[in-house]
Amino acid sequence: MKFHFYLLGLGGFAAIQSCTDMDRGTGNPNIVFILADDLGYGDISFFNPESKIRTPNIDRLAQTGVAFTDAHSGSAVSTPTRYGILTGRYSWRSEMKSGVLNGYSKALIPRERKTMADMLKEVGYNTACIGKWHLGWNWNNIEKGNDSVDYSKPITEGPTGRGFDYFFGFNGSLDMPPYVYVENDKPTSLPDRVTTGNNITYGKPGYDGSMWREGPTGSDFFHIECTPEFFRRAGNYIYEKAQEKNPYFLYLALPSPHTPILPTEEFKGKSGVNYYADFIMMIDEEIGKLLNVIEETGESQNTIIIFTSDNGTALWADIETLKAKGHQTSYIYRGHKADLYEGGHRVPCIVKWPAGTRKPHIVDQTVCLNDFYATLAAVTKYKIADNEAEDSYNLLPAIIEKDYRKTIREATVHQSVNGNLAIRKGEWKLLMTPGSGGWSSPRPGKEEEGLPPVQLFNMKDDPSEQRNLQAEHPEIVKELTVLLKKYIDEGRSTPGVPSKNEDEFPDKLRLRELPD
Repeated sequence: MKFHFYLLGLGGFAAIQSCTDMDRGTGNPNIVFILADDLGYGDISFFNPESKIRTPNIDRLAQTGVAFTDAHSGSAVSTPTRYGILTGRYSWRSEMKSGVLNGYSKALIPRERKTMADMLKEVGYNTACIGKWHLGWNWNNIEKGNDSVDYSKPITEGPTGRGFDYFFGFNGSLDMPPYVYVENDKPTSLPDRVTTGNNITYGKPGYDGSMWREGPTGSDFFHIECTPEFFRRAGNYIYEKAQEKNPYFLYLALPSPHTPILPTEEFKGKSGVNYYADFIMMIDEEIGKLLNVIEETGESQNTIIIFTSDNGTALWADIETLKAKGHQTSYIYRGHKADLYEGGHRVPCIVKWPAGTRKPHIVDQTVCLNDFYATLAAVTKYKIADNEAEDSYNLLPAIIEKDYRKTIREATVHQSVNGNLAIRKGEWKLLMTPGSGGWSSPRPGKEEEGLPPVQLFNMKDDPSEQRNLQAEHPEIVKELTVLLKKYIDEGRSTPGVPSKNEDEFPDKLRLRELPD
């Protein structure tokens, strides 16, 4: 299958320019939100001066926009981060307290919970989601078991039921069955084969990152084509919507560089580092093409482009080989995907909006990806209700003003794959667990035995989280635990009317250790 962005002739392009110049004017901006999957803070050369991976297109985006150097995903893994982006609310308030969903999981976001797409649709946007959903939907006949799913019938409770006018993608991760594309609410093909599981796993000889689980596969579904296909459709969507009067919101949720790590043939070996680095270079080139599409529609000045990642780099990128070749996926930070340590959730984050930003600049404030809900609400003058986006702060002042110094967030809560929590306020970060809460040492269980029950780090003096100061600063431990308890009990971390969490918190969140 060949993929081409440029499906319009010169006449079509001229028509686009005529339409946009005449009709769009200075109204609400287009919004393109690009979410990478398992891309570490140190994997982008703009954020990591010592990076061994070349990312010129993403670097160009940062150099000409606003780069956030202390941005955090709402969780150290996929599903909860996506929940936070689309709802402006921490996922640990939902019924899911740890882990991620799978490809057969039902919808996590309730119908009554407004999403970013709902909000933007309400103020006149065309809305689309292309890529990895990973927030669940209801397959037809799923109640009788995974093997009983009827792929000839529409799904329910999917993206088009959560504010998106258009959807193309799949339900889980690219290594989770079923491997079936869904367009809007309908599977695009019936499974005609079973993709067998790749039994060469991380750490074993011959491992190359092409890892997936066994499962039914649609006749038009080929893993290596997914990332290019999503970019192709994104480019075509932008071209199409540029001809319309209303602005568009495109949420491009990439399945990469998550496993299976599948650089196309032309990128294999290109980095000189490993297959993961090759894959990132491929993604960077695709992003460059997409940026060119936006430029060629004539709407780049009034288009907000957001680029970020759902969490840090996964072990399956072969982190040890990358380190041996001088590349630190988390830059100077400790840990990786799944962890409460910075490498789990500190992510590259860039916003480019030429019409709204006076000058390119860096923002070093602590922010969270949940904040884009309130930020886009401010851009579009949408009024957030009391029971909406309870953990989302407006970043617009810091995006517009180069030297904006007023603190935006009182504090930020982090979550590990196991559901453990941490809270960051200013230079202080408190982890409510003896170890990582994730996949790096000390791992939950035996490796935590004999360690202090909590960890306190001064992120200004010790950004690599090496010195636990909980014994030296009990007053800070108390202050932060009281604040965390307040955030939990009130159902929100932003000012406003108290809200409610969906379920009680299990003991493993260590909330029993918080003071009354």
